[in-house]
Amino acid sequence: MTQKLLIALTSLLVLASCDNRPAVEYVHLPGTEPASGANMPFTSAMKVNSGTVVFLSGITAAPVPHSHPHVPSEFDDVDFDAAAQTEQIMLRMAETLEAAGGDITDVIQVTKFIVDVGDNQNAITATMNKHFGDNHRPASTTIGIVRLATDPRFLVELEAVAVIR
Repeated sequence: MTQKLLIALTSLLVLASCDNRPAVEYVHLPGTEPASGANMPFTSAMKVNSGTVVFLSGITAAPVPHSHPHVPSEFDDVDFDAAAQTEQIMLRMAETLEAAGGDITDVIQVTKFIVDVGDNQNAITATMNKHFGDNHRPASTTIGIVRLATDPRFLVELEAVAVIR
């Protein structure tokens, strides 16, 4: 009996390891698929089948490291343009993911905290999409805020979840 049980369990493990599904799958609602011509800056959902989940803390364009509590003069050399801040954030996001064993295309979800969404969202989204590339759009949420805790001159903070395959 024990031998039959062992054979059955081994067979199940072999079958489970033959799963050919991708680690992450894009979930598109009808009419939002890239082939439909929709130019969506995000994906409706990302389905995770396997991989290591990495949660990234909120990232701003502030230099790392910097003082806590914050010292405003430490940020005087930062470019406070929304696109420039997002560029710095995306570079730091990529660096963080590389340290975790992944890359920027492993991001499956981004939360954007934006000051003056109407004025800044397009520049932020364009810069993010440049880094993600033409074929990758993580799930995304935008939250309009009055100001960031780091310094009132900052316009954007990004928080992300990645699945490293």
